[in-house]
This record gives sequence, C-alpha cells and structure tokens, in this order.
Amino acid sequence: MITSAKALGVTLLLFGSGCTSCSRSAVASNCAGVVCSAIDSCHVAGTCTPQTGQCSNPTRADGSPCGNGLVCSSGACVAAGGSVLQHHNGAQRVGVYIDSSLTQASAATFHVDPTFQATVAGAVYGQVLYFVGGPGGRDVVIAATEQNNVVALDASSGAAIWTQILGSPVPLSALPCGNIDPLGITGTPIIDSSARRVYVDAMTTPDGGTTKKHLVFALSIDDGSVVPGWPVDVSAAVTFQGTAFDSSVQNERGALALVGGTLYVPYGGHYGDCGTYHGWVVGIPVANPSSPAAWATGAPGGGAWAPSGVASDGSSLYVATGNTFGATTWQGGEALLRLSAGPSFSGLTADYFAPSNWMALDSGDTDLGGTGPLLVDVPGATPSSLLVGLGKDGKIYLADRSNLGGVGGQVAVVPVATGVIINAAASYTTALGTYVVFKGNGSSCPAGQSGDLTAVRITATSPPGVATAWCAAQNGLGSPMVTTTDGSSQAIVWSLGAEGDERLHGFDGDTGQVVYAGGGPSDVLGTVRRYHTPILAKGRIFVGADGAVRALVR
Repeated sequence: MITSAKALGVTLLLFGSGCTSCSRSAVASNCAGVVCSAIDSCHVAGTCTPQTGQCSNPTRADGSPCGNGLVCSSGACVAAGGSVLQHHNGAQRVGVYIDSSLTQASAATFHVDPTFQATVAGAVYGQVLYFVGGPGGRDVVIAATEQNNVVALDASSGAAIWTQILGSPVPLSALPCGNIDPLGITGTPIIDSSARRVYVDAMTTPDGGTTKKHLVFALSIDDGSVVPGWPVDVSAAVTFQGTAFDSSVQNERGALALVGGTLYVPYGGHYGDCGTYHGWVVGIPVANPSSPAAWATGAPGGGAWAPSGVASDGSSLYVATGNTFGATTWQGGEALLRLSAGPSFSGLTADYFAPSNWMALDSGDTDLGGTGPLLVDVPGATPSSLLVGLGKDGKIYLADRSNLGGVGGQVAVVPVATGVIINAAASYTTALGTYVVFKGNGSSCPAGQSGDLTAVRITATSPPGVATAWCAAQNGLGSPMVTTTDGSSQAIVWSLGAEGDERLHGFDGDTGQVVYAGGGPSDVLGTVRRYHTPILAKGRIFVGADGAVRALVR
C-alpha cells in the first residue's frame, strides 16, 4: 500500500498512532524522540517507540471537555452529567456507559418500572436518547418513530412533554421494496446539548406515497418546534459528481453524527436492494443548513446502512459501506472509509480498507455494510489504534487507523461467526483485555458455550490478533451495550431479545456468564425491533418498542 501512495507523489503523515513528522513509509528508527499527535480529542500526544515505530496513546483526564458539550471518560468522548446524546453514547460508537453503583451482583434486580408509563405512536427502530435539564429543567427521554413522531418524555413518569409530527410516513406499498411499514424515522437522531437541538431524518410524503422526500429537521429540545432554516430536503439540496439523490430508493437507517459544527447523515438502500441507490453521507452545516455537501459511492449500491451510522474521532468520519453492483474496479463499496470534513474522500489507500475478495462479497451480498466501524484502542498492541469492522461473511476485520491499508491491507481478518453479522457492535476494555461484542452465532465458542451473542478479545500483540472469549444466548436480534463501574471494572454486556423473547439480558463482560436473565412475567418489553440497543441513564435502562418506551430499574 505504501508503494501505491508513493506512486501518487503523496507524502502521507501519520495520524493517531504514527509520528507527526514521519512519513507512513518511515522505518521505526526515524521515530526516535519524535512527539506524536493525539489520536482524538480524549487522548494526548504520546511518544514514538523506536523499536516499533508506534506511538503511545495516553488518555486525557476524565472530565476533560472534548467538544459538543461532551467530556472524556476512560478515553471515550461521552455526554456529561448523565445525558445520552447520540448512538452508543459517543462518536466512537463503542457503547460503554459508566455507573459506579451498577455491579454484576446488583444487576439481577432489574425489572420494568411500573411507574414509568410512556406511549408513542409507531415503532421505535432507532436508539432512544436522554437529555438532562430539558424543558423546564426536567430530564427527558427522546424517542422517534416510524410514524414520524418525535416525542420528549418526562424521564420520571413517561408522560409526553411535547410531540412533533414531521409529516406523513411512506407506506410500504408505495416503495419499490423494503421491509418497514410505514417508513418514517429509522436512524437514531442526535442531540446538540449546547444548542439544545435534536437533529433527525424523516422519510415523508405529502400525497400518500407518490412523492417521497428525506427531510432533515432540527428541533428545539425545549418545545419540539422546528428551528428556522430547517428542514433540508435532501433530494433537492445535494448531488455528487453528477449523481442525484433519489429519496425513493434511499433509506436512512444509520445513526446521525455531529462533528465540528456539521451534521452528518448516512444513507443506504431499502431491504431488497431495489433501484439505483448509492451509499451517501450528507453533511449539513448546522449554522448554514442551506449549503449542504455530500459524498457518494462511485458505483450503484454500497449503502451506508449500518445501525451505528457515522463514527468519528472528533475530526475524521468513519463509515462502512455495503455491496456495489456491476463494479469491476473498486468504487467505494465493501469498505471501511475515512472521510474528512465536508464530507470528502481522498481516495488514498490510507483512508480506506476493503477486503481483497470484495468482488466476491459483492456477488454474494455478504458485505461489510451491516455493522458500523468501531474506533478501538488496544493497550500494548502494535498498532494499537484500530478501526474494527464486522461483515456479513462472519469475519472481523482489524485495520490500522493511521493507515487503513486499501484493498487487502488489513492488520487481521478472522472468521468469528457461523452466519451473517448485522448489528451495532460494542467494545470495552477490562483488566483481562479489550473486547468486541456483537450479535452473531460464534464460530469458535469456548467448550460448553453457544448462542447468538459473541465476544472476542483483541490480543495485545504485534500485530494484534483475535480470539473468541465467550458466547451466550440473547434470544433475539438486539445490539449490545456495555456498563462498567469505572470504565473497566464490573463490565456487563447488555442486549435485547429483539423480535425474539423480547427481554433484556445481561452477561459478565469477561466470561459471558448470565448476570441478568430477563426478569419475570411482567418484564417482557413488548415488540422490540431488530438491531435496537438499550441505553443507561441515571441508573435506569431505557428501551424503545412498538408504541412504547420502557424503563427498567433496580
């Protein structure tokens, strides 16, 4: 990969784990004594190790501000004061929450809170959000539904404080294909705490389905009113290199991101891959929504459809793309991509990874697009700053964040599941190592273990490897999150039996042993939609379901 970069006449500086004044092709000795750059806003500049050519990545102190009203916690940028502002509680999409009182022993007492009565109109596919100090100082849970309802619920009682209806959703009968009926709001919104706004994409129709529009809204967190200058009609506002955005064949399933004052919205196709859709990332400057920009895959297909959507290290964006159609040269699909602000894509091998068999993955619809990238740091590994992807081919892919490597340039690729992997995975570090956990049937489970939730450990080696740590049964299609007492201790993996037993399940993060078995007869959650993930806020776990939001308490 380095050779191809040199052929382009480009001097590539190391980002993250590399030295600020070393080229990517520099040998390890060139890094001696050179100060390295911080890999993101929750790390500080380390030093380059002469023996390896890699930089240390010290974390900033917990509580340090890291932008958009967030603070650092164990190296991750998360909401301050208990708010959950975005998917998986942070832009790295690792899904870790901290509650000093939530131990593995105390987890067994969780149950549905009968005093929290929250009803909403429609199915909740995206993760719910939690905002501390909402209207009138009250904490609120934000839920968005396929009926295009956005609701602010009193976090104590579940009563609706405000409801905003963003137009009529599109019936499935009016779509060229799909499996959501009706289609309204699917992707997880995001909250800008400093501006007190929630941003959301809604699929709408003014005429019963003949006309279809993706509209991106900014709503006041205080009363749900639409902020002046919004919504943005995506079809009318963006093109990319002559390619028009066609709302009728694009779906917005991935979580939104907010980086550097720009809102980023990912798009893929509908279930069934109908029409000439593309993978899109649309960037909307929140201070000037009339001037959006966009990037799209060169070939048709290549949807950016993973539930976790757009990840970020605070400056760059990371997305996973799916299978393209008819491509004989790589044109953006089957990949983990790094985009810069705007968004824009350099096309350099340092800024993308695609498997060497990407054409076969295209042909088999076994793409990387079903699970979004995770930004994972593995102490002691070389390289230690990784971008992690999971494919419908049942494999995990590790890429070096300082140089993603281009086609076939992975650090490691390992089969970890017997079937497809589609979910929003999570990652966490304990005293025993760094893990990635995902919904999928493990292919190398320890003796006596099996199930549809698998945790793998990334080894602190050079290069890092992958070994299955444990397998367990979550009995459904939910996506995991993780709680710890301090960022690493008492780790519990939580997931949902979505479209299965419809219960919450909790597992020891190191062993997979059950710590919460789903509760009793009154703890069934209702119909929870696939890939939904729970959140933790102020000691309670919240879950969206069809027509309701549930709270679980100890």
